[in-house]
Amino acid sequence: MSTELPEYYFRVRDNGAAVFKVDTENRQRRIEMDQIAVANIRNGEIKAQGARELSPEDVKVIKDWMEARIALLAARDIDDIHRAVDYMNLTTHWAQTKATDDQLEDVTDALLMAMHDLRTVLIRKKADRLMKGREDVSDDD
Repeated sequence: MSTELPEYYFRVRDNGAAVFKVDTENRQRRIEMDQIAVANIRNGEIKAQGARELSPEDVKVIKDWMEARIALLAARDIDDIHRAVDYMNLTTHWAQTKATDDQLEDVTDALLMAMHDLRTVLIRKKADRLMKGREDVSDDD
């Protein structure tokens, strides 16, 4: 474990983080965290805490964290979707090889509705992309 503490600490919240400045340069050599701002990744807003004014370095560090956090959450989202595909395949295998009639009766309607809803959205989105692709090609002519 590193003995050097970061200068900033981000306490993650649903839509961003509370931002703290970390201080160990005090007489008691205790770790003190002073909240300096709240960062909202949904709207990009950074609000200084209380009457504090954020330095350009503070703002840069917070914006860099926000960009990294947005990228991390996007990567997690796509990873979750890839896992959902795996779960669908495992569910198919379960239904075909292990499921009892009672188990299938319990889940069939819910699965069929969810799959129908997903299929409808995916087809509509794919059609939109194909139409947009055609428009882009015809605009280039």
